[in-house]
Amino acid sequence: PGWNPNPQEGIGGRNMKNWRLGHLAAALLLAAFSECAMMAEESPETAVTIHADRPGAVINKNVYGQFSEHLGSGIYGGIFVGEDSPIPNTRGFRNDVIAALKELKVPMVRWPGGCFADEYHWRDGIGPRDKRPIRINTNWGGVSENNAFGTHEFFDFVDMIGADAYVNANVGTGSPQEAARWLEYMTGEQDTTLVRERRANGRDKPWKVSIYAMGNETWGCGGNMRPEYYADLYNQYAAFMKTQPGAMPELLASGDHDDQTAFTTALMTHVRSRMDAISLHYYTILGPRWENKDTATGFTEAGWINTLANTLKMDGFIKKQDALLSDFEKARSGMQSRKMGLYVDEWGTWYKPEPGSNPGFLVQQNTLRDAVVAAANFNIFHKYADRVRMTAIAQTVNVLQAMILTDGPKMIRTPTYHVFHMYRPFQNAASLPLEIRTGEYRYDQWSVPQVSASAAKAVDGSIVIGLANLDPRRTASVSAAIEGARISQITGEILTAEEMDAHNTFENPNALHPEVFTGAKMDGPRLEVTLPAKSVVVLKLQ
Repeated sequence: PGWNPNPQEGIGGRNMKNWRLGHLAAALLLAAFSECAMMAEESPETAVTIHADRPGAVINKNVYGQFSEHLGSGIYGGIFVGEDSPIPNTRGFRNDVIAALKELKVPMVRWPGGCFADEYHWRDGIGPRDKRPIRINTNWGGVSENNAFGTHEFFDFVDMIGADAYVNANVGTGSPQEAARWLEYMTGEQDTTLVRERRANGRDKPWKVSIYAMGNETWGCGGNMRPEYYADLYNQYAAFMKTQPGAMPELLASGDHDDQTAFTTALMTHVRSRMDAISLHYYTILGPRWENKDTATGFTEAGWINTLANTLKMDGFIKKQDALLSDFEKARSGMQSRKMGLYVDEWGTWYKPEPGSNPGFLVQQNTLRDAVVAAANFNIFHKYADRVRMTAIAQTVNVLQAMILTDGPKMIRTPTYHVFHMYRPFQNAASLPLEIRTGEYRYDQWSVPQVSASAAKAVDGSIVIGLANLDPRRTASVSAAIEGARISQITGEILTAEEMDAHNTFENPNALHPEVFTGAKMDGPRLEVTLPAKSVVVLKLQ
């Protein structure tokens, strides 16, 4: 400013003065910009209020459910290797995987699919294994399916890890009769031909089926159905699902995905049979087209924030479904005492498959970014605890956002596994109302709240708080008022790393793992927490 570059006027006199003033102004302006930039790197304080004296809906343990489909090495090689395998096993199940899942306190497992469920006929998976038919898995890689892992193996698996069973019936290529007979085979105890067959196959007592789903993604791989057609089909299927008293599972309808509401609307309008819950599916990708997927590792900060911005859309999708279901429930006042369940039984990150792998096997590495995604979603699910009473991340082993990766006899726990482990105290805890005011983390055209949080009163009476700092560069200062409780002791765990794509490998299986967190203290009546960049923290307050 003030500098005239015209050489005809020379550089003396007034022009020299203006040139000097211009440089002084530019220097001051540069200093101001530098100060603003430094201030921008300093995180604004996040203010939180937790109402410990106002416990709300219980966070159902099944919010921490798993999904294991016949896909890639998710079952074969990942969970089940057979009795003759050199990999240490019990009745064919990997000892290392069973121990890791048992430690995780997995509450529920969904099986056999997914898209696989609507081509799966349960009779293929019972009886002597050497006599079970071999089919082609047309959905996932076009490989042979020998049905070595069937109904008996699945219930053996969930029993070994202490989980409940969620079974997906075949609506796409099945029939109401097939689904009804499978339910009788699993839960019957009267002297019928099917019960005798189950006993002959090695299981005397009936199993408990907690959730029985009528189809999967009927808008897509489950049959490309219209919502109204599926609602009629659901009525037909559900009408024939019968058990002896006390053995009836929850019946789950195949619902919408992403921000869609057509299936929920049709089901709530037309279903007259028993329906305990409706599913919702949402996968975190870069978008906006399904083909736009990031790499699991080696991504940029744009890939970090884009993924987090998209995963936070889960809140809006659930809120939209919740409002729609509430409208229907109000219109039917007095007809239903319990809210219709909204079960998010497929969620998680979906990246490009690992180079060199079968694209149909959906193999991807799992990094700190996935851990933050998991924590952010848990905090959302807790917010809707009265509606979202079950979710199932996709998937348990070796597929998509897995808990565990295996390679022959080797096994590693992923960052997502560690976050599930850290959040265990939230299972069956009473959600606590939480108000949060936090700054924004911005990069390029995206912006997200810097801090995600939720709180609950655990079964043991302690207060648990889940925190995630979504910003990969800045520390977050959190100041929380805990209303209605006096805190005498604080313990915590943290998961963080230097690199955004930090992950565990078979060569270094413990590169990323939770550590003791000491960045929280009480300052009078307030809890003060310093959250490192790109971190997940779970605190336990007593």
